[in-house]
Amino acid sequence: MSEDPYDEIERMLASLFGQQTAADAVGALRASGIDPAELARMGAMPDLSSMSPGQMMALRAQMQQMIDSSSGEPVNWTMGKDLALQTARAQGDPRVTAALADGTRQALRVADLWLDTATDFMPAPGAREAWSRSDWVERTLPTWQEVCAPVAAAATEALAGALESQMSRLAPEGDDVVRQVGALGGIMRSMAGAAFGLQLGRAIGELAAEAVSATDVGLPLTREPGTALVAAGVRDFAEGLESDEDEVRMFLAVREAATARLYAHVPWLRGQVLGAVEAYAREIAIDTDALEAAVSQIDPNDPEAIRRALESGMFAPRETAAQKDALERVETLLALVEGWVEVVAARATAPHLPHAVPLGEMVRRRRLQGGAAEKVFSRLIGLEFRPRRVREAAALWTRLGKEVGDAERDAFWLHPDVMPTAAELASPEDFLTMRRAAADMDTQIDADLASLLDGTLGWAAGAREADENGPRGLGDQAQD
Repeated sequence: MSEDPYDEIERMLASLFGQQTAADAVGALRASGIDPAELARMGAMPDLSSMSPGQMMALRAQMQQMIDSSSGEPVNWTMGKDLALQTARAQGDPRVTAALADGTRQALRVADLWLDTATDFMPAPGAREAWSRSDWVERTLPTWQEVCAPVAAAATEALAGALESQMSRLAPEGDDVVRQVGALGGIMRSMAGAAFGLQLGRAIGELAAEAVSATDVGLPLTREPGTALVAAGVRDFAEGLESDEDEVRMFLAVREAATARLYAHVPWLRGQVLGAVEAYAREIAIDTDALEAAVSQIDPNDPEAIRRALESGMFAPRETAAQKDALERVETLLALVEGWVEVVAARATAPHLPHAVPLGEMVRRRRLQGGAAEKVFSRLIGLEFRPRRVREAAALWTRLGKEVGDAERDAFWLHPDVMPTAAELASPEDFLTMRRAAADMDTQIDADLASLLDGTLGWAAGAREADENGPRGLGDQAQD
């Protein structure tokens, strides 16, 4: 190894980014008077002068992977996916045996039969599957990328800016030096994209470790219709309960099949839910001051350091009107989905499962305590759910089923304009009364508008008054 640590830096950068970029970057570092130890302190580079040849080769390989796998995107999803799979498998991810896969498919098929008695929505098309935790990551990651894209792009840009800002502060003034420091911009963005991708990957992996089905979080996380249970998640959920694993699997299969029916046969629902989540994410503010302060303390030799920095206050509270509207749409839609699933699943399982009621309470308690979905959304895009809306939504769907029947209850899903609103969820017992009063008012307005257009507005009332008072004689006219 050369006695000059900058030679090692230049060789490494040249192998990754080309000789010209490497020369500009190292020229900027030399001109600034920064030594490798200073780079390590600020978190832009490890102390290369103290690294062995083997460590240097490992670093080169890691950086090459970082650049090659980014594909020009703001977030390095390849590295994020790798960490998500590692995290999901950390607590065990047993292979799904043929017998377990057959039992799961059978449970999902029976769930469809039971649900036919509780809703007019037909079974979802597609496969009935048993997933491992790794399968859950693989199958849901594309949707997570869509959901997290707005915040991921903003956070990565902010992190890259913080890293570049640290470099600029340490360099003396001068256009040539600024140009040379700018040559490191691509490297900084690759580092930022990798860091945020790893954060997302860890969070998604933690969610996979707790998931019991494809729709466990209420979101339509798969692009293709179908139903699936996570075998290891079902087993863990059943542990310690009075119900045996087969009964728990059957109960969760009914919930999964009910959610899949809804998203499969309500064509506007998936777009509205994901659109509201993305609209909320676009309004998230990045606290650049807190981020820069965190970056200045990063120890690049500690893999946990960047993660802790990213979680130390990047998402600043921001109560914009657009964000409030998006948050209300997300909460309302997901509450309506969850409430409907709770009601139809209870109806479908009551005649068949002896522990259906306590299992339903168990699922509700898991949600009220802040389940995996709440934690992961809070970490990724700052979004937290309000479980109280689910209880209100369930009460509304129950009342509708009793008063107008299952068919009319489910007809409210036909168009977003007729769905219950957030304000109506606050008083589920008055929902039908308010809707009927509004319909009567609309009917009267339409009738008055028609009368106005044909010139008879007020004529009918005058005619009725004349009939009641009788015909006016000549004497009456003379008195007038």
